[in-house]
Amino acid sequence: MFRIKKLDIFIAKQFGLLFMGTFFICQFVLMMQFLWRYIDDLIGKGISMDVMAQFFWYMGLMLVPQALPLAILLSSLMTFGNLGESSELTAIKAAGISLMQAFRSLIIITVIIMCGSFYFQNNVGPSANQKLGQLLLSMKQKSPELEIPEGIFYDGIPNCNLYVQKKDLKTGKLYGIMIYRMTDSYEDAAIILADSGMLQSTAEKKHLVLTLNSGEWFENMQSSEFGNSAAVPYRRETFITKKIVLDFDGGFNLADAASLSNNAKAKSLSKIFHDIDSINGQYDSVGRNYLSEANVRFYRLASVGQKDSARLAKKGQTENFDTLYNRLSNDKKLTALNDAKMTVQQETSDLDFKAMMTHDADYIVRLHKIEAIQKFTLALACLIFFFIGAPLGAIIRKGGLGFPVIISVLVFIIFYILDNTGYRMSRQGSWAIWFGKGLAPAVLTPVAVFVTYKATNDSTVFNMELYKNFFMKLLGLRIKRHIFGKEVIIEDPKYWEDAASLEKLNGDIAIYNKVHELKKLPNFINVFFKYQPDHEIERISEELEKVIEDLSNTKNRVILHNLNLYPILATKAHTRPFEQKWLNIVAAVIVPVGIVLYLRMWRFRLRLYRDLNVIRQSNANIISQINKM
Repeated sequence: MFRIKKLDIFIAKQFGLLFMGTFFICQFVLMMQFLWRYIDDLIGKGISMDVMAQFFWYMGLMLVPQALPLAILLSSLMTFGNLGESSELTAIKAAGISLMQAFRSLIIITVIIMCGSFYFQNNVGPSANQKLGQLLLSMKQKSPELEIPEGIFYDGIPNCNLYVQKKDLKTGKLYGIMIYRMTDSYEDAAIILADSGMLQSTAEKKHLVLTLNSGEWFENMQSSEFGNSAAVPYRRETFITKKIVLDFDGGFNLADAASLSNNAKAKSLSKIFHDIDSINGQYDSVGRNYLSEANVRFYRLASVGQKDSARLAKKGQTENFDTLYNRLSNDKKLTALNDAKMTVQQETSDLDFKAMMTHDADYIVRLHKIEAIQKFTLALACLIFFFIGAPLGAIIRKGGLGFPVIISVLVFIIFYILDNTGYRMSRQGSWAIWFGKGLAPAVLTPVAVFVTYKATNDSTVFNMELYKNFFMKLLGLRIKRHIFGKEVIIEDPKYWEDAASLEKLNGDIAIYNKVHELKKLPNFINVFFKYQPDHEIERISEELEKVIEDLSNTKNRVILHNLNLYPILATKAHTRPFEQKWLNIVAAVIVPVGIVLYLRMWRFRLRLYRDLNVIRQSNANIISQINKM
């Protein structure tokens, strides 16, 4: 039975304080990123403070589910990093409490947050997303004089299509202006041309004043008294300067939400499934209509073909297209080709339109299915990030905002890249939806299991010193000694015994060099196929290390200096590439690899020869210094 203990409360308090802080930090960072995407829609629009407050409020609500996993990752990593750095985690383990028992209170809290994230996405998030979409749409429509593009027609002003060839961003002046202005119908349209002009909104934001320079005005004067007569008068006006007042309500009003009806992010789970059924039913009926049309057309063409075949059979002729075509005159051949081309073009256009309709339906359905799965994967990310952050904190044992922030950012970047890649590939239909949206959890779940297993078994997987030594040995780099004088010495070195040992080692090294001839290339067969261990150099290294350990207790600076000159011997690298015999045989068979390893081993033999000479010289220096004492 689960009982709340003081340790659970202590760890929960540590986590809770950090979670609140990191959540607001993550929320702020995500909001700034989101704001940067829409900064052009906000600047210079004269939007009131209450509208801006609504924008930030809905934006913050929409980004809460994304901030929760990152906040859990960072806060859990910092919590157990702080406990490890202050040795509190060591005390917890010494008391017989396993790491998973220390995790249990935070696991419950994380599960609660995960369920809250799903509830938030399903109930609060859709409404916030809908409101935010309306606000963004309205902001884009607020000040059209700032949105007019160059080189294309702009229809953001009611009853007008405005074309601008060039725009001066500093002065706001427009050049090469063409305006199509409609009032009641197309028959009453007016065309206005001008060399330059300015478009400004009035103070009450109800109208736009368009000041035009050096232009012409063409306007159709057709009215009811002319009836449907083709002789319709028109008016032409040439002007140097002219001002036109355009009706435009620049006040801020919420845009119609109907344009956002296909936004899957603005729907709850039940609404998504309901709309998927509705869309499938709607487009299934469209597909059945297309199929019936195709069947009718097929049967009609088949019946015509049968009649033609029967008619030709009565005449004793066979149906041959080339023969029938060659009998036609040149004019009829051209007519037949044009008719066939037109028929093909019409059929192609019809098929393109139908393909576009079905593609749009598939695209909308995919978006809804992606959003339905995302509600679960984003909530599950909270639990996955906890089982990455908490074990990493217990392994690394570094608190604060330094190293934990780096690890959290790296993990979140990996998650974001995988999730965004899966989303894009699923949206365009290249990947299955379940595969695309399950890619990030599928990759990070084994990582969470691995680091949790390593943390519970007190693994040193993140001990950088071990990795450093490994790569130094792999690349053949030297590991230097660092022996310093001790302030308190319990037992003095046995100088005379150590001097005798060093004298003996010098003799052994001389004999070893004479027997093994380290400067020569080793026998290739003996290296890869007939391995012979070198126990003598292992014995020399062990005896030397014993003497160095004993002499490290000295206060003599000359001896300490000579001790640091001793190299650390590689006792096996000069004998064979690998420990296992079969690996050596495989390396010998693979010619490039075998040659490289063979030359590397010869390099280690030469290095061992130099190291032994350094050892003999250091031995002589230390023996001389001991004799002077």
